[in-house]
Amino acid sequence: YPSEFLMQKITEDNQIPVHLHVSVSLQYVAGLKGRALVEFFHSNIAEVENEELRHLMWSSVLFYKTPNVEVMACVLLSTKAIYFLLDDSFVHADEHQSDFWNRENSDCENSSFHLSCCFVLKLNDLQSVNVGLFDQYFRITGHSAGHIVTCLTRDSYNTHTFIQQLMAVLSLLARTPSPEPVDKDFYSEFGSKNTGKMENYELIHSSRVKFIYPNEEEIGDLAFLVAEKMDGLTNLPSLNILLYVLAFQVNHFEGSAQNSSSLQAKTLILTSSDLFLFDEDYISYPLPEFAKEPPKRDKYQLADGRRIRDLDRVLMGYQTYPQALTFVFDDVQNQDLMQNLTLDHFGE
Repeated sequence: YPSEFLMQKITEDNQIPVHLHVSVSLQYVAGLKGRALVEFFHSNIAEVENEELRHLMWSSVLFYKTPNVEVMACVLLSTKAIYFLLDDSFVHADEHQSDFWNRENSDCENSSFHLSCCFVLKLNDLQSVNVGLFDQYFRITGHSAGHIVTCLTRDSYNTHTFIQQLMAVLSLLARTPSPEPVDKDFYSEFGSKNTGKMENYELIHSSRVKFIYPNEEEIGDLAFLVAEKMDGLTNLPSLNILLYVLAFQVNHFEGSAQNSSSLQAKTLILTSSDLFLFDEDYISYPLPEFAKEPPKRDKYQLADGRRIRDLDRVLMGYQTYPQALTFVFDDVQNQDLMQNLTLDHFGE
């Protein structure tokens, strides 16, 4: 261990997305190749001597206890645990949640050391994995609020690859088999079916970890929500969601020193008549079993919405991934201008 193929694959995956900024410590990790990367894992991260590194992925992550702080992480999957190597800046990002992290190393702030904190989720503690719509993200759930993490891959390929690798690693775990199901009688078997609510697709792995995928109803609920935001202007049956993608909205700041831009995570939804930007809660839904109350905010909050018929032009950047798109809309203040004109001129 490890094979040449695995080392080559891990080296290829060890690339930080160009549009996201990371600390010096994570830049150091991203510069490691092949055997140096495996040795770094064993000497600095691995908790057990005989565990094997199986997969590496760079992704933005959200924690259940700090739902408003999206942080870049190097995600390392081994045969024992999932490791999230985080920016040290994350520890200080949310002062209200400071008790979530051990702050023993705060005295090293002004030294020449570049620290990273590593969040560890043991595979034995893993209970379920929720895959988001169109494989744009997935949420890993452990046994408590401190063990819920969402990986915002924004890429169906990365999501699919990680899930496949995770399933393969979970197959190696020796867990006690589930008890045999109790034979149900006729009435209990058919009496509980009339809830009127379709459950999400569940795949229960041999390790007893649930892999939960969204069903068609989730798209239906989303279409209904979008139609609601459109103030009933559109016929709901004809409303089709053509595209759902996790993207970033670029906010450009023109300052005296230098022009800068910040990226704000948004969910972009395209229908046959409108383009919407939503602020989505990726970490709180579906509710974990131990949750005592619903989350403070809705899953989808409308940030912006424009009609396709008002779209004037689309500007495309020529850079490689990530592609920048600029949508230019006609600035019409009153959307129902023609209708009002008709009333003014031809009504009584």
